[in-house]
Order: sequence, then structure tokens, then C-alpha cells
Amino acid sequence: MPKKPVIDPLESPHYALQGIIVTMVAPDEIIKGTLFVNAARIEAIIPDGKPVPEALRSYPVIKTKGTIFPGFIELHNHLSYNCLPLWQVPKRYENRAQWSGIDPYKQRISYPMNLLGKTKGYVEAIVRYVECKCLAGGVTTSQGIMLFSNAGIKKFYRGIVRNVEETADPTLPDVDAHIPDIVARDAEKFFKQIQKSSCMLLHLSEGTNASARKHFTNLQFSENEWAIGPSLTGIHCVALQAPDFAIMKQKGASMVWSPFSNLLLYGQTADIKSAKASGITIALGSDWSPSGSKNMLGELKVAKLYSEANGKLFTDYELLAMATKNAARIIKWDKELGTLEKGKRADLVVIHNQGNDPYKNILQASEKSISLVVINGTPRYGDAALMRSFDLRHTEAKTIAKKQKLFYLQQLTQDPVVGELSLSEATKRMRDGLRNIKKLAAGSLPLRGMLDKAGNRFLVPLKARPEANAEPEWVLVLDHNEDEGEAVRPHFDPMAKHGLPFKKIAAMEITPEVLTPIQLDALTVASDKSFFKRIGAQINLPDYIKKGLKKMYADL
Repeated sequence: MPKKPVIDPLESPHYALQGIIVTMVAPDEIIKGTLFVNAARIEAIIPDGKPVPEALRSYPVIKTKGTIFPGFIELHNHLSYNCLPLWQVPKRYENRAQWSGIDPYKQRISYPMNLLGKTKGYVEAIVRYVECKCLAGGVTTSQGIMLFSNAGIKKFYRGIVRNVEETADPTLPDVDAHIPDIVARDAEKFFKQIQKSSCMLLHLSEGTNASARKHFTNLQFSENEWAIGPSLTGIHCVALQAPDFAIMKQKGASMVWSPFSNLLLYGQTADIKSAKASGITIALGSDWSPSGSKNMLGELKVAKLYSEANGKLFTDYELLAMATKNAARIIKWDKELGTLEKGKRADLVVIHNQGNDPYKNILQASEKSISLVVINGTPRYGDAALMRSFDLRHTEAKTIAKKQKLFYLQQLTQDPVVGELSLSEATKRMRDGLRNIKKLAAGSLPLRGMLDKAGNRFLVPLKARPEANAEPEWVLVLDHNEDEGEAVRPHFDPMAKHGLPFKKIAAMEITPEVLTPIQLDALTVASDKSFFKRIGAQINLPDYIKKGLKKMYADL
């Protein structure tokens, strides 16, 4: 089988960005100067007043009038669901099992996404929309979107935003992920698996009760042996106690904190004070838009508010490290990403300057103030004026909070699943499909050009292989559907070596009666007129989050 090309070849234009450079190497390593980019890497960082080497003098210099940070690396997100708006959580829950199968959840989240994710014309629209949502929030790396085809092929979507699970790049090792909790009988087997993995992201003890914590104690398979090691990263860890974090630290494990999602569903989050005291490495993740932040910029704000309300647990630098250098260290990408240093990949985000404190600046900025996002040296999103400084063709305009932005979605290694689909067309499809979800389920919502020769809207089962030379048909593998028997992300799952049970994926019966019209989630908080109203109606959120979050978007 031929080896896949890397998602992002080391190719990019050469140019220089002038501004305030926050390297994230250390809290006080902030340089007013110029960052030089060539062939996807940082060629040099030259402080103002220092001589520029002869070899760099031909680089066009672009004055950003902003602060340059490393791009956000997100280690916890279920991107396939990120076209859905914030769910009105009906009560306080004690663990994930209590809400993941209830009727309101099915009506607003699982049924609509199963329907759209298996219907012609919507798979690529979902992928395009949620990827642009990442870019608009400064995210340059996230968890990927898994796809499955009628040719029996399973893969992760290879797009503009890096995905941690499948890079085909030896300098960026692939990450494994596992959502269902580990039962005690599988602990030793799981331990053998994590020993083979560079990083295993595991949903761990999501909830507040004894049942949730038992999923941590299940990892102990003998008196002194735990299925925990340096490659294990626990996501959520809400039920863990101080001694549990001490064990995590002793075994070399780390964690991903998702405070907004935890507070929305459970009314509390991880004992992050004990987690910090243990010394484990902590990253940050927004989870998903139905019960979390729209993007990492929003999750950073919630983490800041929680930290301030609970004894000022973290400095602003420490919070930003969770979204950059800590995340890179956890997935063993820190030699390439996470900080701005000579020789590292040029993944970065530029924030418009609004004050003298760069950390406060980014924590209080909305997406409106994100003036540039660069991945692998290629400008992908930003203010129209700044993006036009580069020689980019086929950009797409989008107005956010009355400010014109440009997306650049062309890619040398473009995934044929999405192809040339524009953000505008993807938005139209998703808005129409969600608004008319009942008609879609009834088969009375046509999508021009998306029916096959037989007039079918839905993708065919596994046994119907594509005809010779025909492109395979792809569906989304929705990673919160473990109750349907689907494999969810992991290489660990015993079904993985056999392929996914495609017939189950395609055969879910969803009738119009169980659905309700849904509004497409706005691309950003800055362009979402009802966002803060929905936040205020959440019954589990503490008042300091409800009141403080709006103030954290100081530029709106």
C-alpha cells in the first residue's frame, strides 16, 4: 500500500511578520521584532534594532500591528458536532451515562447529526463548516473527523487544520484516542496498548459521582499496577481526587481540562487545584459546541474566570500554555510546535493589539480581534487587509462583527471528500438542512446535484461497493455513538481491525416526529447575537461565569 503524503508538506511562501512576539518559551520572553517564515518553518526571530542577516533582507515584511502567539493546539473536541448550537442542559447530571441517551439529547444532538452525517451532500458541508470554525477561533491543531466509506475504508479527514490522529509525518507522531470508559477486566489489555502509543487520549471519569470515579480505579489491575503511563492523557478527570492525581503524576500521565463543558453538564469541573499541585501537565479543550465553548479562545476565558474565582490558580501565561506548549508536549510534538522558536513549524495566531499586556490582550479578545491565523507557514484566515498582503488566490470573504475576514482554503494535499466546497455553500447547506431537519428525515428536502442515479439521498451499506473507478461514498463516524456499537476513534477498539459495522451506521431509523428544527451554530461568538442569552439560561453555570464571560469579550 503506497504511503500517504504528509498532510502539510514543508512548503510555504517566505515572508516576515512584524509585531510583538510572545514565544511562550518563558513568561517574560516577549520580543518586539520580526518573525521570518520560509518553507513552513520559522527562519529567525529578530528583535527591533538588531541587524537583519543578508539572507533575510529580501523577505517582504508585513506589519501586523498585533501580537503573535503560537497557534492553539486543542486536544479535546468532537468536531463533527460543532455545527450544532449550545444545548439547554435540562438538569444537573452526575456522569455522562445519565445524559447521553435521553430524549432531549437525541432530538437536539445525536439524531440530527446521524441524519446529516449519513446523507449525500452534508458530510462535506459539515467538515468544511467546522474546520472554518476552528480557524476563526485561532485553532491550528485539533482532534480529527473520522470518516468511513462504502469501500470499507476508515480514515481521518485530512484538512487545513492539523488533526492529531493521522499526520503521515514522522516528526508529528499520531495520537490514539478512546472515548468509552475502560472496564476493570480490560485494564491490563489497555495498559499494553498505551505502552505502544506515543499518546492515548482517554475520556476519564467524566462526572461527579462514585460511578464516574470508578472508571479511574478500574485502571488498577493488581496491587501496584495501573493501566497508566507517560502516554496516557485523561480528558475531563472530574471525579478524580487529590490522591488520584498523585498517581497520575507518579506514572507520568497528563490531563486535558474542559471546564466549560463540565460546569454546564455537572455544575463542577475537575479538582484542578489538586491537579496543578500534583505537577501533572495540563492542556485545554473546548469539548464541542452543544455543551462547551465554540472554540479554544472561548475555553481560555472560562478557564481564566474559574481560576480567578477559585484562588487565582493560574497565571495568564500558565493558562495560555495549556493551549500551546503544554498540549504540544503531551502529544510529543514539542520539538516542532507549541512555542515560537527558530526551526519550528510556523503555526501561529496574531491578535490585534489593545493594551500593554499581551496575555491579558488575548484572554479578553473576541474572534473579531484575530487578525491572522497561519498553519505550516501558509496564511489561512485573517483580516482582509492583512491577508491581501500575501499572494493568495481564491480567498473567500466572510464578515464577522462587521469586520471583513478572508479564508484561504486551497490546499496542495486537498482531501477529495470536501474538494472545492466553499464555506458559503457549506453554510447554506447546513443552515437549510438543520432548519428543515424534519423534511430531510421524511425524504422531502432535495439537495440539488446530490442524488445518485437511482434518486437515493442516503449512502449505501457496506456490501454495495463502489463501481470500478468510482469515488467511494463517505459518512461521518460520530464519536459519541458508542451505544450503537460503533468504534469511536480508537486504534485500541477490538472492532478496529475488522472495520466498522457500517450497516449499523447506515440503518438508524430517524423519523420526522422525533426531530425539531435547529439553528446552525454561528461561526464565532462575535457573530452570535443570542450566545450570551443562552449562556444566561444555563441552570448549572455559576453566576461568575454567566456574568464574567461577556466582560471577557472586551472588544465586542
